[in-house]
Amino acid sequence: MDAYSLVTRNTVEIITDDELQALLKADTKRVYAGYEPSGEIHLGHLVTINKLMDLSEAGFEVVVLLADLHAFLNRKGTMEEVRQLADYNRRCFEGLGLTDAEYVLGSTLQLDPDYQLMMLRLSQQITLNRARRSMDEVGRQMEAPTVSQMIYPIMQMVDIVKLGVQAAVGGIDQRKIHMLAREHLANVGYQSPVCIHTPILNGLDGKKMSSSSGNYISVTDSPEDIERKCKKAFCPPEIEENPVLQILRYHVFPRCSEVVVRRPEKFGGDREFDNYSQLEEAYQKGEIHPLDLKKTVSACLSGILSDVRDYVK
Repeated sequence: MDAYSLVTRNTVEIITDDELQALLKADTKRVYAGYEPSGEIHLGHLVTINKLMDLSEAGFEVVVLLADLHAFLNRKGTMEEVRQLADYNRRCFEGLGLTDAEYVLGSTLQLDPDYQLMMLRLSQQITLNRARRSMDEVGRQMEAPTVSQMIYPIMQMVDIVKLGVQAAVGGIDQRKIHMLAREHLANVGYQSPVCIHTPILNGLDGKKMSSSSGNYISVTDSPEDIERKCKKAFCPPEIEENPVLQILRYHVFPRCSEVVVRRPEKFGGDREFDNYSQLEEAYQKGEIHPLDLKKTVSACLSGILSDVRDYVK
């Protein structure tokens, strides 16, 4: 697969395509994604991890920001709590295959005086309403936002400068913050970053994935837990918003060159698929039963996640 196809597959938006095409021709190119330290790394995180691995294969230097200070500002715990989680998250990412990345703990970068001064300069240019709107999709308890949460998006802008990256990866929920960066970084003499946005996947119940709902698969779940969760997963006949198909598209096929749906001969026997489109078409035609699809996802995920389970023990 060529570099452009690797970078753009399984994305929902590239801003802008022309800028990406030009960046791909550069001898040196750096990209980053930031993650608030979390107790559970799950399939929602894996979407961007897979994309960073694509970018690495396409010739990018990859930077992972373990955003402990962002998590603190966004009410995710004390600094001590989020820092303790940062190293665990790094080990999860490495176990998932992201071993050639540069890992940066946010507070080691963001408490520097030059960083703080740039953040204050940018804060003079951005209205409170604009900062709040940029946090709508990612902020916690935004019905009563704190001043700390208004600092959050401005810090993301400065991160791009201080990490020396030309591109930023994030879920589509990061779009408003990235657009803020593209608009204002030119005012501090920095080129607007290329923004690569990935989809937000459904939870196993077909609703928004969230830790409080427990509707996700953790990357450290046991094969038994994965099987149990997949068996209960929402899997309608329709293609759109089907969480089981989403797992196949965004997690299984990027890591597996072939997927085999195993069935007894009386139910049609095994079916082999070289790509996601083939499997989706077969499912849409009713040639693959939802239960067989769930069993296939369970078996594939157990194999894909086996390395990270062993790595973080």
